[in-house]
Amino acid sequence: MATVSEKEWTGFQGLPAATQIILHTLLAKLRKQKVDKITIVLLGKGGVGKSSIVNSLFSERVAAVSAFRSETLRPRQYSRSKDGFKLTVIDTPGFVEAGRVDAALNSIRRYLLGKTINVVLYVDRLDGPREDKVDVKISRAISQAFGPQIWPHVIVVFTHAEIHLEDVTYSEFVSRRSAALRNIILKESRFKTVNTKILPDGTVWLPVLFEALVDLVLGSKKPILIDEKMIGISKGNPLGSIWMPLVLLAQFVLIWRPIRKAIDRDLVEEAQRHSP
Repeated sequence: MATVSEKEWTGFQGLPAATQIILHTLLAKLRKQKVDKITIVLLGKGGVGKSSIVNSLFSERVAAVSAFRSETLRPRQYSRSKDGFKLTVIDTPGFVEAGRVDAALNSIRRYLLGKTINVVLYVDRLDGPREDKVDVKISRAISQAFGPQIWPHVIVVFTHAEIHLEDVTYSEFVSRRSAALRNIILKESRFKTVNTKILPDGTVWLPVLFEALVDLVLGSKKPILIDEKMIGISKGNPLGSIWMPLVLLAQFVLIWRPIRKAIDRDLVEEAQRHSP
């Protein structure tokens, strides 16, 4: 059974004044659209920094973090409330060895059954080695566990971005890294600790992430209910591996908005071709 932690969002007051102003503006946008809660699910390999993302989102230490091993052995749910708005983040066990991906996803899927989620943050290390075979296995397993319709709700977050580069600029490295992973995941580079708020290129990342979250929540995609019908459709569904290169392009929609319509149109056409 998952652990649930809910209280007042006290860490909000510890954010820089400029960041607080931006977040207040974003919360006002949500209230205007009668959105009073957001639920975020974190997915990713073990040890990539998912728990650190939790701490960064709340700007307080709510999740245990270890530099040497994954601390999350079962789903853990954290909620904070501010001015009538509730932010819930569900941290999940990491996908460890490639052979354990299905087992981890089954555990996560059972916990999420019956819950409505707005956003999935897929977390990976920016400084990690390329593991194309593992990444492909994970992406296909996610599609088979939740259905390919989960991907338009995903934002990709890179952690461990404190890297020193000699032969290439930071932006060029990120571009190349994202190109290598474009069949799986990409949105923004993130840092591994709550104390590091600025990327090497000078970007203050926390407001950018929250803005991406709000844009996705207020966009055309409705919250997704993880129900038995959804899971049942995805079980053994071979379309996951067929759709993956296309569906994952939805991660770029927050940067290149015109792509969204093209992706949605292609998904409809793909579904029609594979329908009985």
